[in-house]
This record gives sequence, structure tokens and C-alpha cells, in this order.
Amino acid sequence: MAQLSVNNLTFHYEGSFDDIFENVSFSVDTNWKLGLIGRNGKGKTTFLRLLMGNYSYEGSITTSTVFDYFPYPCTAQQAKLSAAELMDTWKPGCEDWRVLKELPQLSLDAEVLYRPFETLSFGERTKVMLAVLFSGENDFLLIDEPTNHLDRESRELIKSYLHGKKGFILVSHDRDLLDACIDHVLVLNRSTITVQNGNFSTWMENKERADSFARAENEKHKKAIGKLEEAAERAGRWAEKNEGTKIGFDPIKEHDRSKDTRGYIGAKTKHMQSRVKAFEGRIQREIEEKEGLLQDIEEPVDLKLMPLTHYKKLLIRAADLSLSYEGGKGPVFEHLNLELKQGDRFFLSGENGCGKSSLIKAILQSAGYMEHSPMVLTGELLTVPNLVISYINQDTSHLKGTIAEYAKKQKLDYSLLLALLRQLDFERVQFVKPMESFSEGQKKKVLIAASLMTPAHLYIWDEPLNYIDVFSRMQIEDLIRRYEPTMLLVEHDVRFREDVGTSVLEM
Repeated sequence: MAQLSVNNLTFHYEGSFDDIFENVSFSVDTNWKLGLIGRNGKGKTTFLRLLMGNYSYEGSITTSTVFDYFPYPCTAQQAKLSAAELMDTWKPGCEDWRVLKELPQLSLDAEVLYRPFETLSFGERTKVMLAVLFSGENDFLLIDEPTNHLDRESRELIKSYLHGKKGFILVSHDRDLLDACIDHVLVLNRSTITVQNGNFSTWMENKERADSFARAENEKHKKAIGKLEEAAERAGRWAEKNEGTKIGFDPIKEHDRSKDTRGYIGAKTKHMQSRVKAFEGRIQREIEEKEGLLQDIEEPVDLKLMPLTHYKKLLIRAADLSLSYEGGKGPVFEHLNLELKQGDRFFLSGENGCGKSSLIKAILQSAGYMEHSPMVLTGELLTVPNLVISYINQDTSHLKGTIAEYAKKQKLDYSLLLALLRQLDFERVQFVKPMESFSEGQKKKVLIAASLMTPAHLYIWDEPLNYIDVFSRMQIEDLIRRYEPTMLLVEHDVRFREDVGTSVLEM
């Protein structure tokens, strides 16, 4: 059993003033199934790349094992080759027979290795890369978001595959996947890093108990400080009042007072002033003693949604609908029936390529939100007049420039957009950076915040949670449960769908 030891790790990107890691130390065993958890922008992918030696850093990372990283890079030119031709580039010294041994566990035939890589589906590409990744011996594997863009069936298969493996760090925001596949967690908290035994749910239960205790302790701490402040204020007022009385007196009005009294009052005042300073010292010690008590507590701020109410109850109706593309080989889907009413949260489910995104585009086109594309529709697709839609698609590549420039282009209230992003745990320093430098999760949050601040009858979100951290997912779930907007969603996160969905259409 080898150990991975991290000591006093400090790292920041060149040109950035904020540290991603500062004097971080911990150690883990390399036969663990370790889940890496943290908010977007906290440095999960950066940490994996530091382990791979991609960046210079201060401190030390020591281990006797060899790291390998998923996903492997694959350029457009390389994708024209087969996986069999790419394997040695991805994993030098990779042996074919070891990869072939992994394929049946991923429900893949050997022939998939000999097709051009660009012709494979997202699921097939992921599975092939995982087969290559796990074909080595005694490697410590770094697996970064393996289920993004995958359908439910592929996710279940990868979940089952990883469950039977060990010796890896898994970065994922899919709670179902983490619970099934890991036995330890490495958590990038707001201010600290912790390592614990157990899966995600075990860690979350422990954290909620610890957070509850910390909040209760903090309330007692606040009350103690309040009482000290009141006592200090009373003593201060007394000292100030008596300070003024020791300088002179009126012999007629204060006939019972003599000059000798002045020294006595001065001594009492000095004593009281020292008591005030003692109170202030105790208050400061109280603050220092409890400083950082709540630093790692996740306090999700309530998000707000502004759904509109349409005068029609039935918003979308599809009857015996079939869709194909001009020049295509055949229909994408056939004989689909759908009724979307106000208050529904309708999830489209099915394998990649079954037409979920095509159906969304057809609805957007019918409602006047998209130019006519080469789709051929038969059957009936009706959307109510004046339907206001807020749409999030999967693509984030159009996010360029600063958030201020994006808000101006999209005609959004800049201050409100910043407030929403702060609630989704954006650091203020990010607001002046170009969005091209954002992590994929941060880019998704910009799109979600823009959608949330748009009043709409219908919110159409196509895989909105890819790369979004667990804590933000919980915030969004709570938001949807409270405001009950009408939604049409494509999302493969099982927990999310179970928590907020009212209907599922299997395509």
C-alpha cells in the first residue's frame, strides 16, 4: 500500500493574485476509492493537474506510484485515428490484451477499438478511455467528470464498472455515482481540506451534524459577546460621567463635597476605565477563540425565480409527432405524444442520440425562438401564443469577455446578475476576469443565473448541471421546489430528477 503525501502545497495561476491552494497538507492511501468534492473554482481539476506535474508549485507532493489522468487529450486530427492507434499515445507501454480484458466489463465489443475515434458516441469514447486507463498496473488514477454528457444507461454502466475498481481519485458532482463508487472523501471546504472515511452521503450527514453543532456554539458565543459589550458600555458610561465630576465643583450646589473628594473620584474612575479595557480584552479573546468556527459551513443562500403565469393551462402539445432531418437516414424519433401543462417539470429521458435536444429545438422553433432548421416534422406540435421561454443549452463556448459585457449584450440587470452569482458562490475576484478563464462549472452558473433572472412561462434547460458542484445543485433543487416553475429538462442526475421532477418521458 503506497501513500500520497501533500505538504504545504501552495499554488496560484500566473498573473492571478488569489491562491488556489495555500499551505495545504494531507495524506491518502493509493488503494482508496477517493471522491474529490468541492465548489466550482475551488481547484479540483487544478489539483489533479498538479499531481500530473502540469504546473509548478510550492511545497511537496510525494508518492511512489505513477499517476494517469482521464480524460485523455484527443485533437480533431487524432480523432480520425482508431483507439487502437491512439492507445500508446495516451498510455505509453499500454498492452492491447489488457485493454481487451477491460472491454467486456464496459459492455463493449473489441471492434470499437478499430473504428475512427470520431465516429464513436460520447459514451463509447468514455468507456474506451476508461478501459485504457485501467489497463495498467499499480497506477493511481485521476478521473475527472467521467459521466458528463452521458445518458442514464451509460452512467449506470460506468457506475458499476468503477464500483469494482480501486486506486483512484474521482471528481464528480453526481451524488449517485459518488455514493456507489467511493470509500473515502477528500473535501475542498471553503477554508480547509478534510479527508474522511465513507461515501458522499456519509460525509454529508457528518458535515450537517458538525455544522449544526458549530451554529449552536456560535449562537452561545454571540450571546456571551453581547453581554460583555453591554457591561463594557455601562462601565464606560459610568467612567466617562465620573471623569467629568472630578474637575471642580459648585460649593453651593455640592456643599457636601470637598477638594479631597477629587482624588477619590479619580481613583474610582481609573479603576472603572481599567475594567472597561478588561471587558474589551475579553471580547477580543472571545472573538479570536471562536474565529473560523463557521468558516467551512455551507450556508446556501435562497435563490429567487420569477416565473410568469400564462392564461392557458396547456402550454405544449405533441401528438403522434415524428422528427427527421433533411438528407438524414431516417427519423430521429417517431409517434411521440406529450402534453406539458403549467406547473409540470417534465424530464426527457433516453439514450444519447434519441432526439431529446432535437425535440427541444422543434419546440423553440414552434414558439418563434429559433430560426427554421432542416427539420422535417410530421404529426402535430402546438405551442400556445405569446409563450415566454428561458432556455439554457449545453454549449458554453459563446461566453466571452467579462460578465459586465455579457450582461449588456443579453440586456440583463448587471447588479442583479452579480448578486445571483455571489449566491452561487462566485468569488468577487471572478467578476473582472474574462469568462474564457472560468471553469466549465462557473460558465454554467453564468447561464443558470441569467435564466433565473428572466421571467418566463417555461424554463427549458438542456443538461444544465454538467460541471455544477453538489452544493449549487442542492440550491437549485430547493429553488425549483419552492417556486414550482414550469420546466422541460434534459438532465441525467438521478437525484436531481427524483427531487424536482413531476413527469418523465422515456424517448
